[in-house]
Amino acid sequence: MAVQATIGTMTRSQTQRRRRIVQTAAALAVRGGVEAMQMRSVAERAGVALGTLYRYFPSKMDLVVAVVTEELDLLEGGIVRRPPTADTPEGRALDVLLRATRGLMREPELADALVRSLIMAEVKIELDVRITDLVWRVATGHLVATGSTDTDEATADVDEIDRGGVEYVLAGALTSVWIFELVEVLKGRRDVDEVERRLYVAAERLLASF
Repeated sequence: MAVQATIGTMTRSQTQRRRRIVQTAAALAVRGGVEAMQMRSVAERAGVALGTLYRYFPSKMDLVVAVVTEELDLLEGGIVRRPPTADTPEGRALDVLLRATRGLMREPELADALVRSLIMAEVKIELDVRITDLVWRVATGHLVATGSTDTDEATADVDEIDRGGVEYVLAGALTSVWIFELVEVLKGRRDVDEVERRLYVAAERLLASF
């Protein structure tokens, strides 16, 4: 069975090749959604052999997750550089989710890829946790706003997260509401303004005890 290449053990050229593959897949997703991210098409456009692609990403879902993870990295990096300034936990959490919504709506096909990956059983927990961690950190004031691009510095406080605590559970509930609202936007049943109003109410109620 093919083994996915581990980022931490890659050479510089391997890291660059992996990034090129992910960027190529993202570009295809922007134009045609997850369906357009066919492994053979990605390999051809990225200029790598199909076998090489499978060494980095054993399945299409692994590739989808990599694309979505890069989008989350960009979101988190932007929030670390320019943290929410609201005075309340619910205001800061709402800022995070609205930035994510607006960013995704600029590329609705990528938003569709995110939602699909979130609801897939084999990857849901990892990505849900990633988003909930960010909401919790911002809402509770645990975000490290160093201004540095060093990932270790920017996420140095992750070990402080109590994922069994009441506040974390409530942040997770708010994240679940956001995912549902994002689905409604993608289906054309909500606009972003309505989602903002609904998320505000949910954040106000769920995070009132923070």
